[in-house]
Parts: sequence; structure tokens; C-alpha cells
Amino acid sequence: MDIGAGLLTAGVVGALLGALITYTWRFSERRQVEAPPEPAPLVPPGADAVLSVLSSSAVILDASEEVVKASAPAVALGIVHDGRVLHEEILGLVRQVRRDGQVREVDLDLQPRRGSTAHVRVRVGSLTSRLIIVLALDQTRERRVEAIRRDFVANVSHELKTPVGAIGLLAEAVSEAKDDPEAVQRFAGRMHSESERLTRLVQQIIDLARLQNDLVSDDAAVVKVDELVSEACEHSATEAENKRIDIVRDVEPELLVDGDRSQLHAAVSNLVENAVAYSPEGSRVAVTAKLDAGTVRITVADHGIGIPEQELERIFERFYRVDPARARATGGTGLGLSIVKHVAASNNGTVEVWSEPGAGSTFTLVLPEHRLELEEEPA
Repeated sequence: MDIGAGLLTAGVVGALLGALITYTWRFSERRQVEAPPEPAPLVPPGADAVLSVLSSSAVILDASEEVVKASAPAVALGIVHDGRVLHEEILGLVRQVRRDGQVREVDLDLQPRRGSTAHVRVRVGSLTSRLIIVLALDQTRERRVEAIRRDFVANVSHELKTPVGAIGLLAEAVSEAKDDPEAVQRFAGRMHSESERLTRLVQQIIDLARLQNDLVSDDAAVVKVDELVSEACEHSATEAENKRIDIVRDVEPELLVDGDRSQLHAAVSNLVENAVAYSPEGSRVAVTAKLDAGTVRITVADHGIGIPEQELERIFERFYRVDPARARATGGTGLGLSIVKHVAASNNGTVEVWSEPGAGSTFTLVLPEHRLELEEEPA
């Protein structure tokens, strides 16, 4: 092959390679231009982080009402199950918001578990053009606290009105019976009894308010348990003698606890006073104190009327009384056990109860034992 033919062949091959490279580059460029863009994420970036810090339960729904995202509280409340919203009321709000874009809000009662009801405020709004967000704030605790507050105000008003009204009527009776010394003395005695009841009620309300304001007492000191029990029994000695009730004490020696002495005295005194008040004449009340695994257990047991099982959860509520008629006859205010519960919590302890109708009740105040430091130990 001569030189001219070789050059011609090389030129043809080079032209073909150049055309192939040019075609390949243009085809690749066309594919890049024509390739569809990656779809945008359905949920906006950062939504997960926002949902994790919300105090409300949160659910995000797409156009087909499928759950795209749901926080753990939303599942716990029973709003979401298997990727769907269970409540038609909420779905109805979602559809209304999707139609007009207006934010909707409603209060609903949900039942996340059998036998329980959750009071929830639901707020529904648009997150994007395709997504709807549902926020549900559980207000069960707030509703319960508000109900307790209303009951407390109503009960205080009623309890104060009773002795105040009685004192007013007795004062009129004394005035009309001024010429009858025996009647005056009888009415005066009843006035004194009602005034004592009023004083006790006001003092218990003050004590309860003080206990609720201070969760943990700042006036902790070393308290001798035998002295607490002795003072509590002396406090109810007169009433026990009138009813021929024998108060039996069994206290292990040298028991010490850390706590606010005045609060602990009020708690133990209330337990003994209740035991005497609700025990039949001629019965016995046992007050014991013993050490058990680093705790001191102060127990007051009686053989009184007892408490039905369904009432045990409520006996520590303020003003709650199992038998209101009997409580009024004994002068009870319905605050004693509530004070005991708060005293236990304020002094790092607990209160336990066992009761059976007709067999009596046993209340136990459990407090941490005081541990002797090295410098306190006897030589």
C-alpha cells in the first residue's frame, strides 16, 4: 500500500471516530436534559424533628387519607391504627380543611383503652397543598384537676356553711331561752362543739394548702417514732374513753425517721382519730411501729365498719367520705386521709391501706428510717 492510500484510510477512520464521539456526547446530553427530575419528598424536610418535640400528638395525612407520619402519642391515644385514622370525627374535619383550607378545632372524648376516656382537643390544618396535619392535645389531666378544683370549692363552701349556720341558729336559740338556764347551757355546749368543728376544718384546709405548696418539706429533723405514736394516742384518748375503745400500742424501741415533726404528728393523729371515730363501742384500736428493710412502718388497725373495695381508690381525695351521714355524725371533715397522703409524699414516704367491710381497716404510714452518721453513733 502506498503512502497516499494509507493517509486516506487514516483520514476516513479518524472522521468516523470523531462522528461517533460527537453522536455519543450529544445523545448523553439529550438523555440528561430529557431525564425526569427526582420527585420532591412528600413530607417537608425537618418535619420529623418538629413532630418529635411537639407536646401534642401529631398525624400527617396525604390526599388519600393515608397516614404518612404519626407520633408515638397519637398511636397511644388510639387515633391511628394500621396506617389509618380511626375516628370519623377527625376524618370529617380533615375533609373540611381540604375543601376550604380553613383551620378546624374541636374537643373530643376518645377511648384509647377499654374503660378509660381521654379528653382531647383536636386541631386540623393544611401542611402543604397535598398534606393535612392533625394535632391532638390530651387534656385529660387538666380536666381532672379542674373538676377537683370545682369540687373543692363547692365542698369547702358547704362544709363551712354547715357549722356557721348551726352557730347562727344556736345563737338565736340561746337568745330566746335566756330565762331557761338549762337550755342556755345546752345550746352553749352545742355552739362550742360547732365552733370546734369549724376551727378544725379551717386548720385542716390550711394544713392541706401548705402541704400542697411544698412537695418536700424543708423542716426535716430527726423524729422519735415512739413520741409520735404516744402523742397521737393521747390526742384521741378522751374520745376513746367515751366509746370504751382500748388503744393498744406496740412500738419497737429507738425507731427514728427523718421528717417534718408537725406534719408527721398530724398524719399519725389523723389515722388514730379516724380509727377511733369509725370503730364501734367496746372495740380495740392497735397502733404499731416496726422496722422493715430500711423503712419504718407505722400501722393503725381498727375493727370498724371497713371500706368497700371500689371506694379504696377515692378515700384519699379531699372531702371524700364513704358514708357522709356517719362522717357528719362523728364530726369528720373528709380531709384527714388527704392530709395523710400529702404528708407521706412530703416526707419521702407512702401510705398503704387494707380494708374489708365489716372486718375493719388498716392504714400504714411508710417512712425512710433515719440512718445514724458516724459522728452520731454512740462511743
